[in-house]
Amino acid sequence: MREGSLEAPVRRPIPWREADFWDEAKLDAETRRVFDICHGCRRCFNLCDSFPRLFDLVDAAPSEELDTVKSSDFAKVVEACTLCDMCFLTKCPYVPPHEFDLDFPHLMLRHRAVAAKKGQVSFGARQITETDRNGRMGCSMSGLANWASRRGNALTRPAMAAVLGVHPDADLPTFDSETLEAQAKRLNFARNADAPAAKAGRKAAVFATCFANYNATAIGRAALEVLAKNGVETELVYPGCCGMPQLEQGDIARVAEKAKSIAAAFKPWIAKGYDVVALTPSCALMLKFEWPLIVPDDEDVKTLANATFDASEYVVDIARRHGLAPGLKPLAGEIFLHISCHSRAQNMGQKATEMLRLIPEAKIHVAERCSGHGGSLGVMKETFEVALKVGRPVARQAAERKAAFVVSECPLARDHIVQGAERLDAASKPAATARHPIEILARAYGG
Repeated sequence: MREGSLEAPVRRPIPWREADFWDEAKLDAETRRVFDICHGCRRCFNLCDSFPRLFDLVDAAPSEELDTVKSSDFAKVVEACTLCDMCFLTKCPYVPPHEFDLDFPHLMLRHRAVAAKKGQVSFGARQITETDRNGRMGCSMSGLANWASRRGNALTRPAMAAVLGVHPDADLPTFDSETLEAQAKRLNFARNADAPAAKAGRKAAVFATCFANYNATAIGRAALEVLAKNGVETELVYPGCCGMPQLEQGDIARVAEKAKSIAAAFKPWIAKGYDVVALTPSCALMLKFEWPLIVPDDEDVKTLANATFDASEYVVDIARRHGLAPGLKPLAGEIFLHISCHSRAQNMGQKATEMLRLIPEAKIHVAERCSGHGGSLGVMKETFEVALKVGRPVARQAAERKAAFVVSECPLARDHIVQGAERLDAASKPAATARHPIEILARAYGG
């Protein structure tokens, strides 16, 4: 094996069903092996806060080596990992097939799985992961829920901080008054039978995702409209949350259950020739890459992984293979486009950039760096300020550009960037409201 591991990275299945995975002595030994290699390399120092925390621990140790770092201090490193996979995919020279065999994110996941098994996940963190329950409740009483979660609410936000551990200044997602599933049943986007994709017989089962179903239904409406204009026969399908929130907290068994049930729900659609289109990159990443590593022997999961597209990726695929339907018009103002980590982790290139360049005269500024949000990291009391710090370079770009649109394939990342930019410059709020690049394409079509 050559130094630098020039071969393509290979991801190994997560051995969570094996006894050794849960053995804390073996976990500590593996952690020290990996951390010692990371300490000797330090190439990942600028990706997230996990690595600066690790290197600070080593540098402050009596021997200035890992042997005098307490194992109990490793929790600080684990806390800061967002499982974004950027170290594995873009920085680390020692990932498989290199003989050092490093997979830092999955090591952090193993730590969280052991902590979850020991009951060390906080009450608030567990409640936040229940996105379907929270979404159904939030949509049914959206006015009250959005009032209660609003920043600056002196009555409710301190209570949320005390009970759930949510930082009082963190911008929280709002709930729509009607789910995307309900809207799709009554909205009838006219399918363009003359579009090139219609003649090619393209069909898509659109995975609503919990965020687009409950919190940002505009993303789903835009996607359905764009696909209809391009003649794609669509069905909105939502068997449940993909399990990314549970994965973040180390509940691998529950993610495995979700993978099997959701893959089984999509199986008949795939059998009828439908592609699967996920509306947010975290969910696309789960379906394409994480689920096959958690339940590698499930054929339905493998089939779903091979059939899944990210929303931007799917539009670009249509454009390349068939051509888009005419009707795209120029938009006034610059588009600030953030390429999220979970988009990059799909190894598909900047598909959102390619998609938006299909708009005539589009002015696009691309930012390909971590927003800092990282799921619960971006909202909890202990890590909110850290998340803003990690995302400050992107937020600074957004504040300086003052673009008409600020979008990200990860809508939570987008909101985090906007909040960070507003902290740097109160006048940097985007002129137009849109979270996801598919919404921009729908506007260019006149939507």
